[in-house]
Order: sequence, then structure tokens, then C-alpha cells
Amino acid sequence: MSRPPISRSRLSVYVEPEAEKRLAEVAALKGISKSSIVAAALWSFLSPDGGDRREAAIAKRLDKLTRQYDRLERDQTILIETVALFVRHTLTVTSPIPAAHQEAAVAQGRERMRQFVDQLARRLQQGRSLVKEVHEEIFPDESRFFHLDDAPPAEAEAEVAT
Repeated sequence: MSRPPISRSRLSVYVEPEAEKRLAEVAALKGISKSSIVAAALWSFLSPDGGDRREAAIAKRLDKLTRQYDRLERDQTILIETVALFVRHTLTVTSPIPAAHQEAAVAQGRERMRQFVDQLARRLQQGRSLVKEVHEEIFPDESRFFHLDDAPPAEAEAEVAT
């Protein structure tokens, strides 16, 4: 049983050497002819919805980038506010240190800074984020809460109470 011949036209095109090399690699990898790949690409480019698909893909990528940017902006705002509040609080409540205690205060400050850096390193290694924790405290994930339809029946509550 033989296949009927498919009518095709011969077309000569010129491409950059790098493109021809990549085309040959993909054809070999997928086990199909270079002509088939070029024909499929041409049909995709010429199809009326091809532009719409490309536009939709670009819009999807832009939406993802916008969401990432919004998260970065939110995190940066939280960070700036946190540092500003901490500095204001520290400068407001810290009393001046007498000259006789300056050396001990500097030593204590160095130790506190070392502890701070150690804690920061641990959090970063664990992948924990204070910004994310603060955001979750402010806007908790409602899926973690019990809903009315999740509540135990009244009979079970009465048994627990007795």
C-alpha cells in the first residue's frame, strides 16, 4: 500500500549559517526533515491566528513580569518602612552613654552586630524571609482557617464538653 504523492513546491531560501546549523540539529534530534520544520514554521507565521498566539504569549509573560515587579515593589516598601521605623525608634529611646561606659557599649555593639549577622545568615540559608512573614501576618492565607462547613457537628461538640 503506497501513499499518494503530496504536491509540494520547491523553494530556495537563504539563512544565516548559525540558523542552518540549529535547524539541522533540531531536525536530527527530532528525527524529522528540515523541510518539515521550515514548512511548519512558515505555516505558523502565515496563519491568521499566529500573531494572536504570539501576542497572547507575550502578554502572559508581561503579566508575569508585572506580578514579579509588584512583589518586589511591595517587599522594598516594607523593607524601607521597617528600617525607617527602627531607626526612628532607636534614636528616640536610646539615651546618651556616659563617657566612662563608652568602651563597654562599643564592645556590646560589636557583639550584637555579630549576632545579628549570624542570625541573618541562618535565615538566608534557610530561605526564610521576614518580609514574607510580615506580609502573611498582615494578609493571612484564608485557606489555613476553619470554615463553617468544616466545623464539627453540634453533637460532637456536646460530647467533648461533657
